[in-house]
Amino acid sequence: MRKIIWAARHLRPALWKGNFGSTKRFDFYSVYINQRVCECKHPLYVLSRALSANAVTGVVELSRDGPLMEYGRRIAAGELLDGDASQILQRLYDDLVANAGASRLDAYAASQRAASIRWWYSPSFAPVRGLYLYGGVGTGKTMLMDLFYHQLPRSWRKRRIHFQDFMLNVHARLQKHRGVADPLEILGGEISNESILLCLDEFMVSDVADALILNRLFTHLFNNDVVLVATSNRAPDKLYEGGLQRDLFLPFIATLKERCVVHQIGSYLDYRKMTSAEEGFYFVGKHVSNVVEQKFRELIGEKVAAPDEVEVVMGRKLQVPLGANGCAYFPFDHLLGAADYFGLFKKFHTLAVEGVPIFGPANRTAAYRFVTLIDVMYENRARLLCSAEGSPMELFEKVVTISDAATTRGLSEVCVDDDLGFAKDRTISRLTEMNSREYLEQHHHLHPNCN
Repeated sequence: MRKIIWAARHLRPALWKGNFGSTKRFDFYSVYINQRVCECKHPLYVLSRALSANAVTGVVELSRDGPLMEYGRRIAAGELLDGDASQILQRLYDDLVANAGASRLDAYAASQRAASIRWWYSPSFAPVRGLYLYGGVGTGKTMLMDLFYHQLPRSWRKRRIHFQDFMLNVHARLQKHRGVADPLEILGGEISNESILLCLDEFMVSDVADALILNRLFTHLFNNDVVLVATSNRAPDKLYEGGLQRDLFLPFIATLKERCVVHQIGSYLDYRKMTSAEEGFYFVGKHVSNVVEQKFRELIGEKVAAPDEVEVVMGRKLQVPLGANGCAYFPFDHLLGAADYFGLFKKFHTLAVEGVPIFGPANRTAAYRFVTLIDVMYENRARLLCSAEGSPMELFEKVVTISDAATTRGLSEVCVDDDLGFAKDRTISRLTEMNSREYLEQHHHLHPNCN
């Protein structure tokens, strides 16, 4: 019996290293074969084929389940084109399934298996490496994360959350642990107890407080075997570039690259701009506020609009100027920050905003607020009705990155801001999609009782 246990403990790490970037486990590309699908004739599409374990090749049998099969279905339906990272997500899926017991992913089985895992687990057993997907706007990063996340068993301890929402939750919890010697260690334990797999969408660090927290927090999370899956517009080395005290943030970048496979999505396609854009809810001009108000009245129907309030983080109340039938109405200047937005869309599915300005150096802070607002609305699949001084592209015409600043000599009042310059493309893309027929139809499907 002792020999069997010894063999199992040493054979398991050899077969499943957890590092799905390694070729020692199996030859990945010998498992997946290229095939064309229906009328799409997609040259990069690969189907997952289960192969029996073979003594000669050493290839182990893989399941037909996972994100790759769902990805194939969407290609066949014409929903996806070239350039998506489905294969690498399938590798992560296979690693997680193979190591679910040792990683304590299954919430129901974790307590029952705890005792048996102790003898099975050895120091040579490497935890599963996560994944950091980055690329341009609209290339399908969020879609791929959601596709991957929803293919995983429901009983697993997993969480999918927008990065801004995650950090707001972190700050709120830190307030509860004030006075403790190391509140981040306690917080790391709490988060890992809730979720071994943590999926963070739109990873972007622009705040010095967040930058200083992340390294220590994720050190505790990774020590507790948390697996991180993240999407971002920026490569890890570009995170918090030019930020205050960035030297203190650099260890986090090194840890991130060590614990996650970094993969760039190279697609030039912007799926969000491929929708049929319309102008039914986005009104351009300085004197169209009456049109927005009229449209708002149509959306609330027979309900009477009245001042309302919603609870946001740490028990604070946000005053809503007008609200009814799931619709809220705000002048742009009354909208504050991310904490308010997340609370707002727990109660309202439609937001009417009056007076979105052209952004530049004089209202840089307002530009950040608007970028965050659109991110939160998109995350919640909320509907936007607004009046603005320009089209989505025109709103950010004066906002540029440092590298692009040299090409804008003819443009007055340029706002040179790297973080905002990178984020603006995502905002323009999402605004385009949010005003499309497809997006509005999806919103109506989610809220069938709204006008």
